[in-house]
Amino acid sequence: MNKTLKATPPVQLWEVFIRSRSGLAHKHVGSLHAEDAELALQAARNLFTRRGEGLSIWVIPSHLIVASDPSEKGMLFEPALSKAYRHPTFYNVPEEVGHM
Repeated sequence: MNKTLKATPPVQLWEVFIRSRSGLAHKHVGSLHAEDAELALQAARNLFTRRGEGLSIWVIPSHLIVASDPSEKGMLFEPALSKAYRHPTFYNVPEEVGHM
């Protein structure tokens, strides 16, 4: 008897980001494995928003995320330090404004 085995779809790793309230940024809350984006979104909802704390969910395949190498920190961030006008040290803020 010849049994044909079904091929299992590839399962990939997804990164999950949740925005808890309007006006806030999405924050990374964890990772999960799923076959496709729809299943990843459903799994993210089930795993990370059990108490209704989510307003918006992003799921992103991990292999699509491009990150900088911490050893190249100087090359990436030092040029910004030479642009002193980007820092508020040259501006006087009136006391009436309070905390910014």
